[in-house]
Amino acid sequence: MDLQVQKLTAKGRATRQRIIEGAAAEIRARGVTMTTLDDVRARTQTSKSQLFHYFPGGKEQLLLAVAEHEATRVLTDQQPHLSALTSWAAWQRWRDVVVQRYRHQGQHCPLSMLMSEIGRTTPGAQAVIAALLRQWHDDIAIGVRHMQHQEKIPAAIDPDRAAAALLAGIQGGVAIMLATGDLSYLEAALDTGIRSLRPAG
Repeated sequence: MDLQVQKLTAKGRATRQRIIEGAAAEIRARGVTMTTLDDVRARTQTSKSQLFHYFPGGKEQLLLAVAEHEATRVLTDQQPHLSALTSWAAWQRWRDVVVQRYRHQGQHCPLSMLMSEIGRTTPGAQAVIAALLRQWHDDIAIGVRHMQHQEKIPAAIDPDRAAAALLAGIQGGVAIMLATGDLSYLEAALDTGIRSLRPAG
């Protein structure tokens, strides 16, 4: 949470979050380029002065906040499974919910659209994606370690590298799905990555 948000009252933080969620809903419905600040104000029933009080940087600052919201949603949609990778059945449930999430989303990815609009190489955009991938990676690695403690995954497997490989496979599969609509690459990446964690034999 940045310093500006920390200084807000509880009511102020709630209002700011309501604006972000309203903007996210508007962007999902209209797309980034077609969504104006007036659209956001109308949906959230906020005045122009309120909007710029919480987002003095205007639309660019609001879009970055919405990108953070959408990044958080990527992980939230995988819960409680992502934080409970404690059995092979749990890993399968996580795999299924990831596939279902992207099947439901289809080729319309709000986070990708936002990143394109903000600029993927800007410090703010890079920080959002880095935080998302770091948390996602760490949750998978925790699951690998938990299974190693149960002696269900070989001790020789490096949890961090295994998590990185799985996450890279997911991102590659999602990129292909966004480009072609074909979900089978994502399914193959998840199935092969999880299978590689099992003991040989």
